[in-house]
Amino acid sequence: MTAVLLVDDEQLVRAGLRLILETAGDLAVVGEAPDGQAALDAVRRSRPDVVLMDLRMPRLDGLATTVALHATPDPPAVVVLTTFDTDEDVFRALEAGAAGFLLKDTPPRDLIDAVRRAAAGDAVLSPAVTRRVVERVVTHERSGRRRDALAALGVLTAREREVVVEIGRGRSNAEVAVLLHVTEATVKSHVTHLFEKLGVTNRVQIAITAFRAGLVD
Repeated sequence: MTAVLLVDDEQLVRAGLRLILETAGDLAVVGEAPDGQAALDAVRRSRPDVVLMDLRMPRLDGLATTVALHATPDPPAVVVLTTFDTDEDVFRALEAGAAGFLLKDTPPRDLIDAVRRAAAGDAVLSPAVTRRVVERVVTHERSGRRRDALAALGVLTAREREVVVEIGRGRSNAEVAVLLHVTEATVKSHVTHLFEKLGVTNRVQIAITAFRAGLVD
């Protein structure tokens, strides 16, 4: 059972998140907090696996709270869940140590899946923000990485390379399935193989490889 802590200054938001998460049989909400300071206390008490964290809160905001949690031994995975979708919010959250960034209008099924992936140690990003994160990373790298990326892609099948390109464009599994005329389960299988072949652990790293190799502009 994955233990989840909800951190948001709006009680109605916390109640809605609880209702969504408790529909999943493998997720348990072990606590709630209305601000960052209360969240730090709650983490010490309940030892959650995942914290769903709002950004804008009184006393201690989500970014400062994430930094504080990330500095503790065996910290929980923090997924920032907010109504804001600016580049600076995304980058600051990830730099603070967050495992991911989702918008509050994320569909319930995707939210549940994101919590599961965060608990498993995977990065969690909305497809819409994946491209911006990748572009920022690649912009700050040396061009020598292109050769390494091309070599890594050399072990892939033609279909796997197509999946890499679409992930690099920030598409979800469902969107990739429609574009390639295959089932979503088939895309998930390809992604699993890509993790193994490329030696990566999440979709963002696949997208970065696509950008490094020049497969995506």
